[in-house]
Amino acid sequence: MSGPRPLGVGVIGAHAWAESAHLPGYAAYERADLVAICDTVPERAERLAQKFGARRVYTDYREMLRDPDIQMVDVCTPTDTHLPLSLAAIAAGKHVLSEKPLAHDAADAFMAARKAREAGVRTKLGFTFRYSPAVRQLQRWIADGTLGEIFHIHGLEQNSQFLDPHYPLRQVPQGADFATLIPSSVVGYGSHLLDLVRWCAGEYTSVIGSMKNFVPERVVRGYGEGLQRIEVEDGTVALAEFASGAQGMLQTSYIAVGNYPGVELRVYGSKGAAVARLVEENGIAETLRFATPDQVEFRDVALPESAYPPGTTLHTPWPELYYRNLVRHFVDEILDDTPEECTFYDGAKSQEAVNAIVQSHRERRWVDLPMVDAGTPA
Repeated sequence: MSGPRPLGVGVIGAHAWAESAHLPGYAAYERADLVAICDTVPERAERLAQKFGARRVYTDYREMLRDPDIQMVDVCTPTDTHLPLSLAAIAAGKHVLSEKPLAHDAADAFMAARKAREAGVRTKLGFTFRYSPAVRQLQRWIADGTLGEIFHIHGLEQNSQFLDPHYPLRQVPQGADFATLIPSSVVGYGSHLLDLVRWCAGEYTSVIGSMKNFVPERVVRGYGEGLQRIEVEDGTVALAEFASGAQGMLQTSYIAVGNYPGVELRVYGSKGAAVARLVEENGIAETLRFATPDQVEFRDVALPESAYPPGTTLHTPWPELYYRNLVRHFVDEILDDTPEECTFYDGAKSQEAVNAIVQSHRERRWVDLPMVDAGTPA
């Protein structure tokens, strides 16, 4: 292999998502060197280190951050830890990939982006679906003018993950007020969706949203075994206006019947329209369809083999397919000093839109963006 030596990687968090998405990406890419896995439960870290070939195991992230063989840190841990762990990695001079959301408040995410820029380190948010081959092709059609002027963009992220009230709900903050509507699907799912739509349509200028609780009682992880009465938002719809003049419609739900990941992106322009549907059905991870004014019946588009990471096909499980792509992009950006994409700044812009939708629901009005002084992109 020619070029720079492989990038030393340390992963914090040895849970299911690390095993199904993050770690297969590093193990499959020769330019990534999986140095270490860190977890507070050593048995979890040791099992995944053996499975994916990591050379070292840590139980204290601070010790791992002192490892000179690690140049990039992957934060794959519960939501409330993303920001402090990412800031610690930046302070240690490490490039950092963080799962989403980076922070509950967009101002904190913008702060992290500024600190990374000042430290001269690269960042990436774990917006998995930017790395769908179908979505990337759709975005190219927008960028190169194939779809013309963009009029409408519809984004949906919905599956029935939490339709069953006995399936434990995750990521409810300790001390949350169960009697007050707690943003949930709009945070966990909406952050992905709002990023995808912004990537395609440009900056948001105004949003309005409606949030609702449909399943009033459910099991909540960390709050006992029985059903809890909890006002958690499990479905949101929103309208959006963009600086480009485009209009947007968005929906997030984790009680809408359907399979993972449940993402659909529809873009309508003056020269054509495209639909990327990321729903794993019949062993296929995604589909892409395209239409033009003179051929309005949508037709399937087959992407070339080069659109997929080596060793993957449409039959590869979607977490591994998309994260292999994400890992390759981030490692190459660092080693080859190429332009950044999907950074902490982008994560902050997504969180800003999430915060605006929540505010619009609570105040029953349109909310204009930007809401805070974002500074310049990192």
